[in-house]
Amino acid sequence: MPAYQLAQAVSEQLRMGRVLPLGGPSDGAWITERAAADALRAAVGSPAGVRWGTPRLSLADPESAPRPEVPAPPSALPPGPLRIEADFAAYADRPLPAVAELLRAALVDAAEQELGLVVNAVDLRADDLLEADAAERTDRAAPASTAGGPVTPQKARSGATQDGPEGIGAVVRGIPGVARLAPALGARPVRLAEGHAFVQLTTVAGHRALEVARAVRAAVTAAAPSARTVAVLVTGVEGNFSGRARPVG
Repeated sequence: MPAYQLAQAVSEQLRMGRVLPLGGPSDGAWITERAAADALRAAVGSPAGVRWGTPRLSLADPESAPRPEVPAPPSALPPGPLRIEADFAAYADRPLPAVAELLRAALVDAAEQELGLVVNAVDLRADDLLEADAAERTDRAAPASTAGGPVTPQKARSGATQDGPEGIGAVVRGIPGVARLAPALGARPVRLAEGHAFVQLTTVAGHRALEVARAVRAAVTAAAPSARTVAVLVTGVEGNFSGRARPVG
């Protein structure tokens, strides 16, 4: 591999972060750390009186993580429970442990309800105290957005076959909650080799990512005879979580 291609691949891997398990060993689903972190920030929002940084996600106990029941994407972590880490700052008029507990609950709820991540540990570190006047302390309560306005899922092209990469892609685009096919590992969003299909896609905010991945796997298995096993990688969550943010405080 030429040096510039290697450098580009390394840069893309760093931006994507870890490939995290989505669900359990039988779900055959993963999500990039970047996609999960962006979705968590969007779902929890920017609570008044709290500033928090980009969450970091990893396996809580790598030694006890089970093996997946379908072939995993390259560099993917095994399907064990996750740990979320994040730094935060808050105003001094509230006990920091209480703020941390509220933020922890919001993160766990968003991880489960919006994505389907299995989380059993959240480590939060207070790294600063905020100082501001009363007006500044009442703003920033609205949730963040992941990628602009509402997203219309792509529709399957009529007349496409249902086997082979193109046919699988057509099936996937017709699943509710799929925003689009979008690769993060390699250039092809759908790969089919030796009876295993690997699908990379983005989901629509408000559709639980794990349920979308399960629906994709079921549809591809039913429609494509050559796909004996199917793995799904969620590479982004598009749209916004308007009205779905978890309040903190």
